[in-house]
Amino acid sequence: MTAPTATGLAGRGRRCALLAGALAGALALAGLLSGDPAAVRRTRSDPGAVGLLRAAADAARRVPYEGRRFLTTWNRGASATSRVAVTHRPGEGIRYRSAANGTGYRPESAAGDTTGFTPGTLALLTRNYSVVRAADAAICGRPARVVEARRADGSPAGRFWIDRETGLMLHRELIDAKGHPVIVTGFSEISFTMPPGERAALDLPRSGLLRFPGSSASGPVESAGSGTAASAWGDRLDRAGIAGLRDRGWPVPQDLPGRLTLYDVRREKGGGAVHLSYSDGLAAVSVFVQRGTLDEHGLAGWQKTVRRGRTVYRRESLRRWAVSAGKGYVYTVLTDAPQSTADAVAVNMPRGAEPLWTRLSRGARRLVSAVDPFD
Repeated sequence: MTAPTATGLAGRGRRCALLAGALAGALALAGLLSGDPAAVRRTRSDPGAVGLLRAAADAARRVPYEGRRFLTTWNRGASATSRVAVTHRPGEGIRYRSAANGTGYRPESAAGDTTGFTPGTLALLTRNYSVVRAADAAICGRPARVVEARRADGSPAGRFWIDRETGLMLHRELIDAKGHPVIVTGFSEISFTMPPGERAALDLPRSGLLRFPGSSASGPVESAGSGTAASAWGDRLDRAGIAGLRDRGWPVPQDLPGRLTLYDVRREKGGGAVHLSYSDGLAAVSVFVQRGTLDEHGLAGWQKTVRRGRTVYRRESLRRWAVSAGKGYVYTVLTDAPQSTADAVAVNMPRGAEPLWTRLSRGARRLVSAVDPFD
């Protein structure tokens, strides 16, 4: 055998390096084309911009304020707006009062509260979008720092105005791919002091009953005058609780079309309907799941469509509704996002419970995993 020369080794090394570089580039390109380039988006986010949003979530808990909020949604060129008076005192929660006898809408749009992100929804935002600073501006007569969430092509998908003095989020927009707003919400008036005599004029938070469309069942959810979903829907389920639901056949998908990811699960007090919350960090979708069959007589006046062999009932107003059913379950979808989002979620919810064998297999795998620490 002839020993390799130094020149041959060098040439072979260069070829190996080139091959390795080409392979790495191909793998990176394949990742961009076939999967969600989450890591790429995260590296493009500005830590200072992300920090402003994180601070806004903290300010939403600690900053006292009063004012008036509005929510405007667009769909196919038409818009709808509702307004509500709001006051916040740290430790007491948020109180709302609208013109229509204390009812109107729950001023919560996109992910988390309108005045801040939750840790989960902020993580989804930075996973799906590039978060950067934009030029400062003024809103509600106050100087504000502006943060944008941008798509992979650089177009803005969301924009946030954060009060320079208090760190509170004053205004936010969800923007479609054509650059048009589809959800705008924020303060039309705000003050960070409130005369004591005016506190009694605001309604206390209260829970209402949402009558699930097309069903005789109802579940407690927040009305326009209520505080948060947690007060009406009981405790948030942890991983074990969610796994228990799935093992009993409840359809709880982790992901839905549009990069929507499950970030919160709550169970109606008394063990009834389940409230699933999904978000991509900007848009948010609630899915109420209940056992039973769809009563079409209860959906008179709703628009009936059939997509991919599945019947969906839809209704458009300030918020978008879509109702569908699988084998033994009824799904009620509610969102501020365009109707197409509500319809897509309703169509893609599971058509029925998992077969018993599938559930038993998953339970067995979980048991083996618990026994074998190396699995």
